[in-house]
Amino acid sequence: MDLYPAIEPYENGMLPVDGRHRLYWEQCGRKDQPAILFLHGGPGGGCGEIHRCFFNSERWRIVLFDQRGSGRSRPYADITDNTTPHLVEDIEKLREHLGIERWALFGGSWGSTLALAYAQKHPDRVLGLVLRGIFLFRQSEVDWFMRGMGRFFPEAERAFLDFLPEAERSDPLMAYYKRLAHPDASVHRPAARAWCRYEEACSRLIPHAKGSDEASLSMALLEAHYMINRGFMAENALLEGMEAIRHLPGFLVQGRYDVICPPLAAWELKAAWPKAELVTVPDGGHSALDPPITLALLKAAERLRERV
Repeated sequence: MDLYPAIEPYENGMLPVDGRHRLYWEQCGRKDQPAILFLHGGPGGGCGEIHRCFFNSERWRIVLFDQRGSGRSRPYADITDNTTPHLVEDIEKLREHLGIERWALFGGSWGSTLALAYAQKHPDRVLGLVLRGIFLFRQSEVDWFMRGMGRFFPEAERAFLDFLPEAERSDPLMAYYKRLAHPDASVHRPAARAWCRYEEACSRLIPHAKGSDEASLSMALLEAHYMINRGFMAENALLEGMEAIRHLPGFLVQGRYDVICPPLAAWELKAAWPKAELVTVPDGGHSALDPPITLALLKAAERLRERV
């Protein structure tokens, strides 16, 4: 099953959410159908045209937006007032701006984190969730990203660490963060490229071409910013908050060979959410564009549509 055909937004705009940040948003599909919100990964990943194509445009009102500091939102790659609580309330402001009473959520990796955080804060506004590559933002998961992925991709980890002076390799997160947050492009751009090459090398079963330098900065800087600050949430907060949304329908799509977000988190989330359906894709990695993962996501979105 391929992605749905390319479509164009019927409406888009910039939403001011405070005195500094303005968020790009767009709507596709049909306004008379149930709404579904696409939450991109990263943090810092941004949305693209291809993300519209995970949904049947005849059966969904499709909403996409770029989170603070990401994509077409402004200021670009800005970490000021950029926290999980800020993003959760941005989503609620967007819902109110668009006049949507309730909507479904669709997110992978960091998008799954943000979807859970929003749903637990505003459960009465959520119809259901489709989540991929579950990331609960616990310290063990951050540690795995920084050090564990090298067990499967030692050459990628070696390049990631070799970018740094030997004296700084014992704490690569802090070393990269200092460079990524540096105002000089000659400092932050090479660090962003190195960070994103590491992540990209570990994200797919089949390698993929690299993104642009500009896209790399928002992804690398915001990811490091959130990791340094432990996701701006208490350890294990998302599992402990499941009581608020346990009644909602949920579909969890998890690649068996997802090295960035290993299957354990999805398994633990399923245990805390018995009503959710966990689909472990036997030949899938982390990326939503791995064909087996894509297929599972399309089926999950259709199954959720039948429920709402």
